[in-house]
Amino acid sequence: MIETINPYIMKIIIACRQQDSMRAISQRIHVSYGWTYQWIQELARKGVVRLTRMKVYLNENNEFYRQTIDYIHRTLGSYASFNYEVLSLFGIRYCFTQTDAVYVWTKGGYNIARYREYYPIFIKVHRDDKKIFEWYVQKLGLGINKHHGIFYKVWYVDSIEPTYYEGMPVDSLEDTIKFMNQYQYNFLPALEIIQELQQRPGTVKYREAVTNV
Repeated sequence: MIETINPYIMKIIIACRQQDSMRAISQRIHVSYGWTYQWIQELARKGVVRLTRMKVYLNENNEFYRQTIDYIHRTLGSYASFNYEVLSLFGIRYCFTQTDAVYVWTKGGYNIARYREYYPIFIKVHRDDKKIFEWYVQKLGLGINKHHGIFYKVWYVDSIEPTYYEGMPVDSLEDTIKFMNQYQYNFLPALEIIQELQQRPGTVKYREAVTNV
């Protein structure tokens, strides 16, 4: 039992769809086919999945599966970092936008109006991936378009052409700057951070005033 609880198993259980394939799971979790095959075989012995020559079928009623999903939800679901990182296991087309595009382009240096009790994660999801995205969110007990806690604020769009910055899919820097310029009162500090990080010419300068009382 102890040997079965490891990062490979956790990622496979998160990433596995109701009907899947070993190769697709391997690509989704970014683990070699050989390792993926080994641990899916272990899950098959526990009844978590049923295997045919070409397909992997998830048994959502399996006790080990349900306990693992419950553990993931209870221990990880309340962390914003998990809600960010788990998106890469869904195999969907998405990118970070608006406030989260600012967060990515400033390398986490600027975050605004978010805290544990209210933490929207702003993303675009390809409209064709809406059904599978919402299935994953329900499976893991996460949230969409809520008004409290950590949740995804989602726009479903017909096409996505993200820029990858430090491995993260995100709106282009030009679109992000355009968004910040629309709300300069909130994002003047972020504009300066981006100018410094990207060495882009600009006239925006912001410094908090320091006064002697």
